Amino acid sequence: MGMMEGWAIAVALLFASCTGAAGQNAPETGAVARGRAQFTKTCSFCHGADATGGPEGPNLTLSTTVRHDVNGNLIGTVIREGRPAKGMPPVPLQPDQIADVVAYLHARVTELDRRSAGKPPSSYGLEHLLTGDAAKGKAFFDGVGHCTQCHTVTGDLGGIAKKYPPVELQARFLYPPDVEQTAVVTPKTGPAIEGVVAYEDAFTISLRDREGWNHSWPRSTVKLEVKDPLAAHRELLGHYTQPDMHNVFAYLETLK
Repeated sequence: MGMMEGWAIAVALLFASCTGAAGQNAPETGAVARGRAQFTKTCSFCHGADATGGPEGPNLTLSTTVRHDVNGNLIGTVIREGRPAKGMPPVPLQPDQIADVVAYLHARVTELDRRSAGKPPSSYGLEHLLTGDAAKGKAFFDGVGHCTQCHTVTGDLGGIAKKYPPVELQARFLYPPDVEQTAVVTPKTGPAIEGVVAYEDAFTISLRDREGWNHSWPRSTVKLEVKDPLAAHRELLGHYTQPDMHNVFAYLETLK
């Protein structure tokens, strides 16, 4: 396991302490139920009946691909294209079937995180989250991290260390929750439509407009302008060193 994946798993489990009471599972929606059935049919032989790993495939609930996925943009690509180098063939599913599998996998992550609330891996000391050099973190925040392009310490981050306990703050700056991705789709004929991205992969884009209606198009037939408020965060995940993460966290802890 690489350093970034190990860090992601640790933070994801630590973040579970602020997602709800252990053992309280969200109601299973139609998409999740259909996704469970589809996963059982096409994926469980390798990844296990509950997505926690099988004889051939890894635990998907700890996968950084699954945990970084937004509306199927990463999971859908893997399903459609496979990972031949790792022995996974493409899976011939329709867009709605992929969307259901995505819903199921995200539901499994949420369920297991809640069950493990307050129980980080015994091999990962919580005190590791509370180390770092605040001055270096500020330098990263103001400099190469380009954080000041979107945030200010007197605005949205003012008093941030008082709002969240350390474990939650650490998770939130790496993986900000509940931020919807929006887009504008302009078809070849008809007006442009703006809405929340409901599903996206290499072939399909689906939006939910302000009235709650869902619209779907083949990507090749429309002009697409995606507005991802977390694009900078996702990019940083591939560039952070472990000291960088500790230092930025230490700096955020000074914002009281």
